[in-house]
Amino acid sequence: MIRRLAVYCGSRFGADPLFTDAARLVGHTLATRGIGVVYGGGKLGLMGTVADAALAAGGEVIGVIPEALREAEAAHLGCTELHIVPGMHERKAMMTDLADGFVTIPGGIGTMDELFEALSWQLLGYHRKPVGLLNVAGYYDDLLRFMDRMTSDEFLRQQHRGNLIASEDIDELLEKLAGHRVAPTVIEIVRGDL
Repeated sequence: MIRRLAVYCGSRFGADPLFTDAARLVGHTLATRGIGVVYGGGKLGLMGTVADAALAAGGEVIGVIPEALREAEAAHLGCTELHIVPGMHERKAMMTDLADGFVTIPGGIGTMDELFEALSWQLLGYHRKPVGLLNVAGYYDDLLRFMDRMTSDEFLRQQHRGNLIASEDIDELLEKLAGHRVAPTVIEIVRGDL
């Protein structure tokens, strides 16, 4: 059961207004479905948009922000809960602990770091939570092709390629996340537990 989702996204708005529209829709949709938002705790860009939309719809919003960003006055002080942590490692670990799954919308390097850490931790068995990608306006088309290339070049098993759940529609993505069964971990496969 998904009670909370970690939402990974940019601290900037990006060039396409569809990115902001999608962030607003994600926050609103999660709140109206009774799914709490766990996110990076910022008030800027798409991060702030997701939080504001969820809060406006009466949803739970839990922010996790490193001390340095709070000191830079980037923290969203209107969150239901705001956790201040020493650094990025603690931020990602706490977000993983608080969430039942992950949704990534458009963002930059930090967003990619969060997405791939969620996938790699899943692959190694540090968590068994679903990982989703909302492909707004084709933003992640090239990334999805690259994942296919990793698979065809045998750096990623086909069964693990299926662990990244992608959709262009938030409602469809949430349904897929709720019904997804995570593939066996690399360790289980290597040990022959299956």
